[in-house]
Amino acid sequence: MKSLSAEQYFLPDFKIFDSDKSNDFAVWQPDAVYVILGRGSHAKNALITENIIADCVKVLKRPSGGESVVLSSEMLIISVKKTLIEGERIQSIFEPVNIKIIEALHELGVENLSIRGISDICIGNKKILGSSAYRQPDKIFYHAVLNVSQNIEIFERYLKHPAREPEYRAGRSHKNFVTSLQAEKYTFGSLELEEILKTKLSHFCAV
Repeated sequence: MKSLSAEQYFLPDFKIFDSDKSNDFAVWQPDAVYVILGRGSHAKNALITENIIADCVKVLKRPSGGESVVLSSEMLIISVKKTLIEGERIQSIFEPVNIKIIEALHELGVENLSIRGISDICIGNKKILGSSAYRQPDKIFYHAVLNVSQNIEIFERYLKHPAREPEYRAGRSHKNFVTSLQAEKYTFGSLELEEILKTKLSHFCAV
């Protein structure tokens, strides 16, 4: 059997980390399916490697923490770089950006939204967005995955149950824990949501 190796994270959003702007953002859709390992994750513990190899899915390792995730063209990736104020903790990025995302979803009629765990956004008690962050002394980088319409079975196929989980997950499998906007009967398009998010984040990054 072929072995599985992870490449360094190279996807478009990380380019903003080294951009000339003090504050910057990106909202985009992946061009394929990717499996992303968190900084402290190892493929043998986090991934169902035989399925990933069989499906020829590329595995990348990001510099930010958190558990492993799947990306696909049925999701939106939301990334923000902010100048770090002296003494500011890495957790400070999660809430203000997640609030902007919730505001954008509210504009499109999405209800029953909340921030759960450290940085998840949920509809009811099911997760639609997870995020992670990476910092250097002078800047912080946040990126999140919002599930617009991806079938939940893909998580069951590629990801093992995570070694760490928020309390509200309560041991639930991926299929019982994660949902999508489409599964919750919201039918607006990704492009409509993307434009609203860009407006919200441009104001956020201008502050």
